[in-house]
Amino acid sequence: MHPTSGPSDNPTYDVAVLGAGMAGSLLAAILARNGVKTVLLDAGAHPRFAVGESTIPSTSVMLRILAARYDVPEIAHISHFASMRNKVSSNNGQKKNFGFVYHREGARQDPAEINQFVIPVALSTESHMFRQDVDTYMFNVAVRYGAEPRLNTRVTDVDIDGSGATLEVATGPAIRARYVVDAGGHNSPLAQKFGLRDEVPQQRTHSRTLFTHMVGVRPFDDCPAGRPHDNPSPWHQGTLHHVFDGGWLWVIPFDNHKHATNRLCSVGLTLDPRRFPKTDQAPEQEFRAFLERFPDIAPQFAQARAARPWVSTGRLQYSSSQVVGDRFCLTSHAHGFVDALYSRGLTNTTDVINALAWRLIEAAKDDDFSKERFEYVERLQNGLVRSHDDVVASSFTAFRDYGMWNATFRMWALGQVLGTLNLQDAYVRHQRTRDPMVWRELEGQPYTGSLFPPSAGFNKITEAAWAACRDVESGLMSPDRATGELYDLLQDDSYAPTPFGLTDPRNRFYNPNPIRMIRTVKWAKNRADPDTGPIVASALTGFLRSRFHKN
Repeated sequence: MHPTSGPSDNPTYDVAVLGAGMAGSLLAAILARNGVKTVLLDAGAHPRFAVGESTIPSTSVMLRILAARYDVPEIAHISHFASMRNKVSSNNGQKKNFGFVYHREGARQDPAEINQFVIPVALSTESHMFRQDVDTYMFNVAVRYGAEPRLNTRVTDVDIDGSGATLEVATGPAIRARYVVDAGGHNSPLAQKFGLRDEVPQQRTHSRTLFTHMVGVRPFDDCPAGRPHDNPSPWHQGTLHHVFDGGWLWVIPFDNHKHATNRLCSVGLTLDPRRFPKTDQAPEQEFRAFLERFPDIAPQFAQARAARPWVSTGRLQYSSSQVVGDRFCLTSHAHGFVDALYSRGLTNTTDVINALAWRLIEAAKDDDFSKERFEYVERLQNGLVRSHDDVVASSFTAFRDYGMWNATFRMWALGQVLGTLNLQDAYVRHQRTRDPMVWRELEGQPYTGSLFPPSAGFNKITEAAWAACRDVESGLMSPDRATGELYDLLQDDSYAPTPFGLTDPRNRFYNPNPIRMIRTVKWAKNRADPDTGPIVASALTGFLRSRFHKN
């Protein structure tokens, strides 16, 4: 489908998408597939380095929702590790767990101070995305469906009027579109043009990071400190987090399966700049100095070396005064960012795309791009940032004390599971009924953007938990008292499934095997609150049927 002509004979599109990374390419593919005349612009080209490499179950379910809802089956290929390896790239790694190993500066690691969230087999294995391959794949999908590609095209100015936007570019004629979506991330052209960035970020989280890709990173399971652990899933088969007072370190291997063709490992050190201010020290020197202070992390990197230049950031957090405006919208990371902890970035991105895409498709049909039409997207994005900020800021506070971190881990795990089941339930119901109202019902859930939007009880529990962490941060409560309060909150078995074992501090692993899943279905039917039980029972029953059908 070809663009029509507009003012001054500039080509006119329905939607211009700025940024051809994951967010922009996903959206452009969906729009083009559904008949929306789309131009996809980017100042750079593919392939290129990007972080945001670790998927989580809610990300993968959202990708399957996008594929089914908008009839773009290629999106589903990046929602499973197996299909990613077979259809996209063998350079991706697998992810079977979230691993957390707690450290104290200058001390040996205590083997009892570990936590692990094992990803259920019924959910499928998650992925470590080698983003330069995956982003290129999604860009090509968008082009295949008819999105007009404009790589190496830098937008120099944006002028919005009552009928659309004119994009001035560094080379070539201006581009005219009825609507502009900014998927440009931190360097958002629209945020810069309209002065949307908050001078002081709204987030409570304070963090900075230094990161690279490395070769020669030793699996932690093979290191002296990793051998005594009794974790149910090998550390190297998942995303490993070394956590400590003041920050955390990610280890994301791409070589952790038998068909691996990529020997790289993503490594990033994230620090609270209030504890560890940024200096003029080169990032690799800062990383090596950090390792000298943590004797049981250092052996993992004894033979490691950077395969690309290190990147060192200032404060990661940024926010914007608005998400949608007249004839424009900022997607997730163009609007704001919290931290890579818990790998929520891609989930938040897909959530926003899901809410934005159908509105743009309808707007293109009836020529109604009014700001009011996109008001829900604003509420959703703000809710997602607020929710992620709450759990990340609370976790940074909890990192000062293992007991408190052990309890906070459980709050996050509970939200992760319930939130994923909420999405999976909607996906399964739509697959069974093909009723598009399923998606509208998701948007109608009351706690927009929260970890588990349908439940008042769950959101009351988590708000009380994060309030306790805020009191510790401000010196009003001790970590021991906050730990006790968090476990008291987890005693409410109308929201916290008893088979999860969340109330026992000695149970450091969340491993949802089929027996626990069956017990959780019984809990959901007999003891859960009415906003939670039906969703959990329906989604888990679907998981179990899928597993036994495959077997």
